[in-house]
Amino acid sequence: MTDAVQQRYARFAEEEAPERSALYAEWAAGVAADAEIRAVLARIPEQRRQPPLVFAVSRMLGVGLVDYARWRSFVHAHADELVEECTSRRLQTNEPLRLAPLLAVLAEIEGPLALLEVGASAGLCLFPDRYSYRFTDASGAVRASLDPEGGESTVVLESRVEGDLPPLRIPRVVWRAGIDLAPLDARDERDRRWLQGLVWPGEEGREQRVLAALDIAALDPPLLVEGDALDRIAALAAEAPAGATLVITTPGVLVHIPRAAREALVDRIRSLPARWVTIDPPALLDVWQPPVDAGTWPGFVVALDGRVRAAADPLGRWWEWRAEDGAPST
Repeated sequence: MTDAVQQRYARFAEEEAPERSALYAEWAAGVAADAEIRAVLARIPEQRRQPPLVFAVSRMLGVGLVDYARWRSFVHAHADELVEECTSRRLQTNEPLRLAPLLAVLAEIEGPLALLEVGASAGLCLFPDRYSYRFTDASGAVRASLDPEGGESTVVLESRVEGDLPPLRIPRVVWRAGIDLAPLDARDERDRRWLQGLVWPGEEGREQRVLAALDIAALDPPLLVEGDALDRIAALAAEAPAGATLVITTPGVLVHIPRAAREALVDRIRSLPARWVTIDPPALLDVWQPPVDAGTWPGFVVALDGRVRAAADPLGRWWEWRAEDGAPST
């Protein structure tokens, strides 16, 4: 079993981490060469011992951004707690920057809006009306700037836009709710450290953005329900206030759901009296209208009710409006 750990961490150190985090590359290479630490990690169920998850848990438990020798000492001293936490947790990317390419899609929908997110984590993508937006060109020059009614937010989402800018506006949101297998509380210090730990060292600005978004969510916590979305979504959708347009969002979560369950969930969402906004890999679903060529499509597909609206970076760092490829969705 430790051989499997060795291969996984060596591959992560050589192929996955170097371009994103030199520190995680160092930690993973250290694990790959360290039989004692590999034996600790081998106690974690296979589907829970991914390097980003193990590293994030160790940071949540209190290790700093230290060299491998000190990280190793921490893991050795906290082995039982590390194994227990890794066994019970799963990766939960809660990146509010994903709202940047979704803002133009939300602008197409008549409000006020009632937002329901699948895979909500701490609900940081349920606050599009509380964040500021700066849309730039390739040189970094600002092409469009939007702020909430009260002025510039403590969370400023900066995203590069290629091609034409569609109409943009900050939506009016009157209700926000989410479903997650393990929802997080923005007010809980341990949950905050967990989300902070999920940001890879070296990803400039992202940790600060997540922490600022957690502060906003903590002031007005959304309704977060624990459970499987397929089982819970209809009942939760029924709680949306009358007079608001229900918008169900699935930003980046469907890729983590097995195919049969994913297709059943999409069918359930499309059967509800709601609009559906998603951002997914182009080959993940077969509902895109017009169809997209997964081999040539840049980034992920942003869609409204299955109709293609934009191509986008999975985390929202850039996007390109492509709604002209199909009829407007209103």
